[in-house]
Amino acid sequence: MLGIREKHLYGTQTYEDLVAYINEKAKELKVEVEIFQSNHEGALVDRIQAAYGNTDGIVINPAAYTHTSVAILDALKAVSIPAAEVHLTDINQREAFRRISYPGMACQAHFIGLGFEGYGKALAWHAARER
Repeated sequence: MLGIREKHLYGTQTYEDLVAYINEKAKELKVEVEIFQSNHEGALVDRIQAAYGNTDGIVINPAAYTHTSVAILDALKAVSIPAAEVHLTDINQREAFRRISYPGMACQAHFIGLGFEGYGKALAWHAARER
């Protein structure tokens, strides 16, 4: 819902703009990315589990599941793949319930409140970690 949802917080850039940004940053950093988005918690858990054994790192923005999903936390812990959490807005400066990040508890890096740039920083963190 990027570009539609709460424009005063998230801006007017769309999901397609985000995908283009991520692909451009990956190209600059010479890293391969696979982008996956779902509104379904189980699909996110399935994708995290499918990464086991064939993925060097995870960049995750669990969106509203940030504040509710022990399942995503457990999936990240189970696969033990280095993970970076990204949020477009600063969840620590928003409503009290948004300050808890269950999936973030399994992440080694956090890029919060940086807009699209958070994804670029997360990719750069992974690239530096792998070199």
